[in-house]
Amino acid sequence: MFILLTTLIIINVGVLNMDSRKRKPAHPGRILKNMYIKPLGITVTKLAETLGVSRKAVSSIINEHKSVTSDMALRLSMAFDTTPEFWSNLQNTHDLFCARHDSIEWKSVPRIPMDQVMA
Repeated sequence: MFILLTTLIIINVGVLNMDSRKRKPAHPGRILKNMYIKPLGITVTKLAETLGVSRKAVSSIINEHKSVTSDMALRLSMAFDTTPEFWSNLQNTHDLFCARHDSIEWKSVPRIPMDQVMA
């Protein structure tokens, strides 16, 4: 129940204020480690075996070195009875925040007037 409620809070907070957020959203690996692996007492090795991936793959995610791919989102959703969208949304929210704050080049892209698109 705790995991479900916390999960809903994270999803709602992440969706509401993407532009006004000051703090970097949690990497999905941190969520995986702190809300699933630790509370359930699962080892990284056991989770990797359950997911059918290498220990290195899981370790890279929980240490925030790698992203949660669509394939991994599907695997995690099966293992923890969540949705793949939950894991994908966590990753996307994190990635968009990083892109928005780590680069300013995207701000120089000019708008294309919609009347030109429809012509």
